[in-house]
Amino acid sequence: MKKTIALWAALTAAALLMTGCGAEQPGPAAPATTDAPAADPSAGRKAPEAPGAAAAAAYRRWGLKPFPAPPAPPAVKPVTRTPGGPVPVISDIPTTEKIVFITIDDGAEKDPAFVRMMKDLKVPVTMFLTDSAVRTDYGYFTPLVAQGHGLANHTLTHPNLRTLSEEGQRREICGQQTKLAQRYGTTPRLFRPPYGNWNEATRAAAGSCGVDAIVLWRESMQIKNMQYQRADRSLHPGDIILAHFRGPSELKGRTMTEMTATMLRRIQEQGFTVARLEDYV
Repeated sequence: MKKTIALWAALTAAALLMTGCGAEQPGPAAPATTDAPAADPSAGRKAPEAPGAAAAAAYRRWGLKPFPAPPAPPAVKPVTRTPGGPVPVISDIPTTEKIVFITIDDGAEKDPAFVRMMKDLKVPVTMFLTDSAVRTDYGYFTPLVAQGHGLANHTLTHPNLRTLSEEGQRREICGQQTKLAQRYGTTPRLFRPPYGNWNEATRAAAGSCGVDAIVLWRESMQIKNMQYQRADRSLHPGDIILAHFRGPSELKGRTMTEMTATMLRRIQEQGFTVARLEDYV
């Protein structure tokens, strides 16, 4: 009897093993594993440039290093015209910040590379334009104005204003105000007399034409170096620098962009950066 019972139990256990009943069903097979890293969706893409890398690359194209950003402009402009009062005459801006201001006169040279240079560098300049110089190609200055550079008045025909009557000066100044407003959609607030020559009639005429300040300068950029008015031959905070739209015929073979690059290096060498003149006047 015991043998019969033992045989029956053995047969029953074998049947259970064959059918899998009473045991856990195996789960779905686990995915095969590998030590290889997951595919990188960004593989083959160019890594984003670090902040400031694009500016550094733009400056390198012109053989320069980027300028530090200028300080925020003052909440109240340090140079203003008193309502009804005389037009201020300035050669620099009262400030202790190590900033200077670049101004470029006339408009005779129209080098396309200079437009590209200004777009790359984003260094603010103020253009004092004379109609007799720019009229051969008004359109050249349109992208410079669109880039945000200042538009200012340098008379219609570039005369020595001290040789003209007040009315004659008014025609030169007001006439250019109208021309620039018609061509570029903005009326200048700043005026520079040709050769830096002015008198009280100039102030009266400029004031009647809507000018807020007569702008002179402390340094002028020549071919390779600056010409300084001060005995220490160095830049000072707030100085206004004069340059010109000039080409190889006036720069002994150098281009406008080469002259500009040299000027920017001279500014950097003395530890200054460039600010926008219109933010201070």
